[in-house]
Amino acid sequence: MTPAELAEVVLSAAHAVFVDRDLDRSALPERTAVERPRNPEHGDYASTLALQLSKKVGVPPRELAAALAGQLGQAPGVKSVEVLGPGFLNIRLDAAAAAQLARSIVEAGPAYGRSETLAGQKINLEFVSANPTGPVHIGGVRWAAVGDALSRLLRATGAEVGTEYYFNDAGSQIDRFARSLLAAAKGEPAPENGYGGAYIAEIATEVRTRRPDVLELDDDAAQEVFRVEGVQLMFTEIRSSLRDFGVEFDTYFNEKDLHDRGELDQALTRLREQGHVFETNGAVWLRTTDFGDDKDRVLRKSNGEWTYFAADCAYYLDKRERGFDRVVIMLGADHHGYLGRMRAMAACFGDDPAVTLEILIGQLVNLVRDGAPMRMSKRAGTVVTLEDLVDAIGVDAARYALARYSSDSPIDIDVELWTRATRDNPVYYVQYVAARTASVARNAAEVGLTRGDADAFRPELLAHDKENELLKALAEFPAVVASAAELREPHRVARYLEELSGAYHRFYDNCRILPRGDEEVTDLHRARLWLNDATRTVIANGLRLLGVSAPERM
Repeated sequence: MTPAELAEVVLSAAHAVFVDRDLDRSALPERTAVERPRNPEHGDYASTLALQLSKKVGVPPRELAAALAGQLGQAPGVKSVEVLGPGFLNIRLDAAAAAQLARSIVEAGPAYGRSETLAGQKINLEFVSANPTGPVHIGGVRWAAVGDALSRLLRATGAEVGTEYYFNDAGSQIDRFARSLLAAAKGEPAPENGYGGAYIAEIATEVRTRRPDVLELDDDAAQEVFRVEGVQLMFTEIRSSLRDFGVEFDTYFNEKDLHDRGELDQALTRLREQGHVFETNGAVWLRTTDFGDDKDRVLRKSNGEWTYFAADCAYYLDKRERGFDRVVIMLGADHHGYLGRMRAMAACFGDDPAVTLEILIGQLVNLVRDGAPMRMSKRAGTVVTLEDLVDAIGVDAARYALARYSSDSPIDIDVELWTRATRDNPVYYVQYVAARTASVARNAAEVGLTRGDADAFRPELLAHDKENELLKALAEFPAVVASAAELREPHRVARYLEELSGAYHRFYDNCRILPRGDEEVTDLHRARLWLNDATRTVIANGLRLLGVSAPERM
C-alpha cells in the first residue's frame, strides 16, 4: 500500500465517521496526506486529519480521532491504529499491505514517483543565460544542473514547462567582446575592460578563417564582422558544451530579436497604458517605487538608447504573451538587486508578481583541488569553466554535486572526494546501489530465480525489520518528488536517494536475496527479488530526475 493509497483509506474512514455522526461532510477535504513519524516506534504512518477537522465540525480532536481510529482499524491492510497526544493517528500496516508496494513500484516502472500535483500550471523556466562572451563558468554550470533537474521535476509533477536560454547578443558587453576579438586578430593587447584568455585568440583566428578579408576593412566594419561571427561561434560552443553536459533548452531566445521586432516599444506602450511611465530630463522612466522598488528605473536614456532593464521588461511581457502563467528566472549570487525591480516591473504590467514571477538566486561554487580553490581556467584565463569541472570529475559527478545542495548555499566541490570510488562519495554511493541491484537481478537469472507472476508474489513474507525499513523509504519517493518540485529544491531528491541507498545496503546485509549453493528457491527469495527490483526502479527514477545515469555495472 502506497502512502497515497493509505491517505485515501483514511479519508474514506473519515467519510464513514461523518455519515455515522451526521457531521457536515462539506468540511471534509478532497484529499489528505499521511506522513512517516519521526519515531519508528510510533507506527508506519501518521495522520493529523482529526486535528484539522475538529474545529470545523465542533468535535474535540481526541474524540474525533478515536472515532476515526475505530473505523480505520477495520480497513484491509491496517494492522492497528493508535491515538496519541491531542489527536494524532498513528497507523501500522500489516506486512502484506506494506510489502505490496514492491510490486506496485516494479509494475509502474518509470512512472513511479510521477504525479499531477502541478497539473494545469504553465511555467517558463529560464536558467544559465550566460552572455556569449566566453565559456560557461562554474556558477552558470550550477544553474545548468539545478535548472535542468528542476525542469524534470516540474514535468514529473504535471506542469507544462518551457525551458529557455536568454541569448544576450546586444549591448555594451558584446561590443567589448568584439573589440577584444579585433585586437587579438591584430596581435594587440586586449582593450581596457575587454576580454582575455586563449579562447579569444582561438575565436579571432576562426573568424579570420571565415573572413580572410576582415582586417582589410576599417575598424568599425571589422568590429561588426567580429561581433556577428564571434558571437555565433561563442554561442555554438556554449550550446555544444551544455549539450555534452546533458542540458538542452526548448527555446534559445535572442535579445536582439526584442529590438528588431519592436518589442521594447510595445512594452513601453503597455507600461504607459498602465500609468507608470514618466519622463525627466529627456529620459523615460518606470515608476517602480510604487511597488516597493528602492528607486525608479530608466527605460530609455536621454540619448535614445534603451537600457538593459527595458529589455528585461519586454522579455517578461513576451513570455507572458506566449501563454506562460508563471515566469521562473534563475540568477547568480550577484543579482540580488534584481529582485525588487523585477517584482515591481511585473506589478507595473498589472500582474501579481507573487503569482506570475519567481526569481531564484544561486550562490557561489568553488572547485577545490588539494584543499585550495582552483582560481582560473587554462583556456578562459579568468574563471573555472564547465569543461574544467567535467574534466576534473565527470558529467555524472558534476551534475549530482551541483544539484545535491540547496542553491542558496555556497558549495565547494572537492575533486578528490567526487572522483573517489568509495562510499563517502555521494554519487558513487547511490550509483553503486543502482549497479548492485542490477547485478543481483543478473545473478538471480543465472541461478534460475525469477520474480514470477505478480499474482504469486507473497508480500507477507517481507516481515524483517530491514525489509520494512526499505519499504518505508521506497514509499516516500512520490512525496519527495512532489515537494522538491513545489519548493524548487532538487537537492531533496539527491538526499533522499542517499537515505534510500543506506536502507538498501542494510537490507542487503541482513536479508539474503539469492539462494546459497544447492539451496532451493523459495517464495521468500522471490519476494526479496521484487524488493530488490523495486529499489532499482526508484534509484533509476530518482537519478533520471537529476540527469544522472543509473549504471548496471561499476
